[in-house]
Amino acid sequence: MKTAFSTVHMSLLAAVLALGATGAVNAKTPADQLIVGMSMVNLFSIDPANAPGLDASGVNANLYDTLIKRDQGNPERHVPQLAERWEVSEDGKQVTFHLRQDVKFHSGNSLTAEDVAWSLYRVMKLNFGLATTWKAYGYNVDNIQSLIRATDEHTLVIDLPQVMDPLLLVDSLAISPSAVVVDRVTALAHEKNGDLGAGWLVTNEAGSGPFVLTKWSANDSLLLTRFDGYWGGAAKLKRVVVRHMTESQSLRLMLERGDLDLAYGMAAPDIRAIDGSPKLQVQSLPRGTMYYVAMSMKQPEFAKPKVREAVRNLIDYKGLDEQVMPYYGKLNQQPMQLSLEARLPDPGYHMDVAEAKKLLAEAGYPQGFTTTIRTLSEPPFIDIAARLQSTLAEGGIKASIVTGTGNQVYGAMRARNFDIIVARGAERYPHPYFSLRTFVYNPDNSDDAGLPNFQGWRASFFSPQINSLIDKAGVERDASQRVSLYHQAQNLYDQEVGPIMMISQMTDTVVSASDIKGFTGDDAEATRYLGVYKER
Repeated sequence: MKTAFSTVHMSLLAAVLALGATGAVNAKTPADQLIVGMSMVNLFSIDPANAPGLDASGVNANLYDTLIKRDQGNPERHVPQLAERWEVSEDGKQVTFHLRQDVKFHSGNSLTAEDVAWSLYRVMKLNFGLATTWKAYGYNVDNIQSLIRATDEHTLVIDLPQVMDPLLLVDSLAISPSAVVVDRVTALAHEKNGDLGAGWLVTNEAGSGPFVLTKWSANDSLLLTRFDGYWGGAAKLKRVVVRHMTESQSLRLMLERGDLDLAYGMAAPDIRAIDGSPKLQVQSLPRGTMYYVAMSMKQPEFAKPKVREAVRNLIDYKGLDEQVMPYYGKLNQQPMQLSLEARLPDPGYHMDVAEAKKLLAEAGYPQGFTTTIRTLSEPPFIDIAARLQSTLAEGGIKASIVTGTGNQVYGAMRARNFDIIVARGAERYPHPYFSLRTFVYNPDNSDDAGLPNFQGWRASFFSPQINSLIDKAGVERDASQRVSLYHQAQNLYDQEVGPIMMISQMTDTVVSASDIKGFTGDDAEATRYLGVYKER
């Protein structure tokens, strides 16, 4: 893959980025390019082994391929991608994938089953947060190469190391950010000190997707160029240019002027102002991720259940849902996605200052205490944090807000070094097992366990009984028994006053020009621009 930025590309990108500064009225973007505006503050790595964020997933979905894809929200149906077909053994202990034979990486190297096996081994060997998914299934750096292996150039055999529903593994291969296939030869050509190309892949790619990464300047711009040799047929657009923009009003102005084709992350007031415009279209994309308020149980105050319950009584769920979250999310108080059969109804948490003060006094804090709230400085995070700061004060808890970049805010949580955090959990799987594992499961509460993809571990929440219920559900084949186990886990989490308190399930609102066609947002933030075009 060529990463050098040619003079032609440089001139083209400069012209595109200058478009918004010309002051031109009724400007039009190039017909063969998609100009996207969005915040890139959370885009700090695109290495598939270490890029769990939604923004990185959105980029990598266009640079890489997975074996299979989930059929838009249906966890029990998957469609072929790199794998033409697959079968599960009768005993449920082995899955065999048969790969396409016409796939080329951007480098020109042929994609083989060995690349697939090595990509998953690489995730385990580097042992970043995304390795957690595979660890949970029983894989480790010592056994993964014998259990996940290529039996020939186009056949991949995966043995399950423990008793489990094989559908869970198939789901992970379809949707996990770490399940994309990396060009082994190219990555290893850039290896330094045994890092398997990790340093290079932070800002470069080695994929087989419909677009090639031509240029990425952190917190500035990103340029994707069509890969004409794509096995699924060349994209309709020649280029996708992403501009780093954090101001919602600027996004709105540039959309209205025609300087942008599509925008993510606009504030609710600006979306309301243009919703219904004949020149623009608004698409609401349901996401599996959750906005939440989390407390660290490593802090002595939040280690006490009555303090956590007090905080739960000082969250203005109704006010947040009605005044802050429109266009951002939908009320959800369970650690499980909406519309799932196994999800219990919301428990009805609501603001109750008197009850909160009573609980704080019983916990030994009649005068309250001081703490901090970490969050991003962009909406809706900062708005949620500001409302929380105000309502906590009504109960006597004085909280100061600490803002930072995505790496700083989430890094503090991954390091288990925070008091309160307003964040968004990257749960993408529409499945009760994955929801509960992400938000309430924690198999090892020690600091050196290194399980940052478990939100429960980040918050130092440890419940052996809940762990056991989730583990049993993961291997239970009887549907009614599975649902019962999921119900028990949700009820127990409520009784134990878990420190991660859901407030809303994410809705991603995308605004685009009316002539943009073929854009269908993926509910896991793996939206591809392969079929997008402009009707002009």
